[in-house]
Order: sequence, then C-alpha cells, then structure tokens
Amino acid sequence: MVNPIAALLIHYKAFETGDFTLASGAKSTYYIDVKTAVTHPDLLTAIARHVAESYEFDVVAGVAVGGVSLAVATALAAKKPYAIIRAAEKSHGKKEMIIGNVRNMRVLLIEDVTTSGGSALYGIETLRNAGARADCVVTVVDREQGAEALLSKQGIKFLPLVRVSELLNEKQFLP
Repeated sequence: MVNPIAALLIHYKAFETGDFTLASGAKSTYYIDVKTAVTHPDLLTAIARHVAESYEFDVVAGVAVGGVSLAVATALAAKKPYAIIRAAEKSHGKKEMIIGNVRNMRVLLIEDVTTSGGSALYGIETLRNAGARADCVVTVVDREQGAEALLSKQGIKFLPLVRVSELLNEKQFLP
C-alpha cells in the first residue's frame, strides 16, 4: 500500500535520485526537497491536514526556513496558533529567537526533512528555553540517518510521516 504523502512527494518531485552533495558535505544518491515540493497546494494541504488531525498540540512551530510553511499550513488546518523559530539570534529589535507565543503551551515542532536530528533538537531546546512544553517532532521525511536515536535519547517523540526507505521502495512502482 502506497503512503499517500509519499506518493505526493514523488509526484511533485521532492525525491530525486542522482549524485548530490548535502549541506553537511556528505554525498548522497538521492535528494529530498520538501521545501520546493510544498509550494504545490495539494501536497502542503495533505501534510497540514494529516498533522492537524493526527496530533494534539496548542501551538505548531517550525524552524526557519523549511518548517515555516508547514507550521503555517498546519495552524490554518487546525485553527491553532503557530510559531517560527529563528535559525540564528537577531542582533536588533527584540532579539527574540521565537516569533509567536509558546510559553506554557504544548508545542508540536514540524520539520521538512530530518537527517541527524540536530535541527529538530535545536528547535525543541529553543522552545523549551522559551517556556514551552515541547517533546514531539513531526517530520515530513526521515532520512533514517540518526534523528530518531538522537531525539529518543532526549525523551523526544519522533514521528515521521514518510521514511526515506518508503520513498526508495515506492519510487520503483510509481510513474
């Protein structure tokens, strides 16, 4: 049975095979570009509805840049607030790391692609430092390269909508 979100990711070309250099410098035979794929409303809506209907939260948050559109769409689908976690501290204005109110709220962190889990852990720690109750990460795609182990060691639930092994398997059967 084909995971409908995996099928949409493939349809909107979020999953490509070839020779790629990842942000970490590591080489890969595939690339996952959820940021571009979710510019298609069908895919963004499917992800947002699934998350809104499947998980309990008061606020949904995303780390800039990849998690922002996902957080906004999920907030709209759930009719709940969202927050944006900055990738780096600002040196001007209010200098806050988070846009939106998360204090004493149950916050669900959403990511586009998770590899080692470092970005997700950064997001959770930033939320907790701002007074949020944050212990759950939903990712659209888990590259299955250590995120689950890293986050579970910290007592954080890790909930991938799609695992890269599914994409590798389903790509063989879809046009």
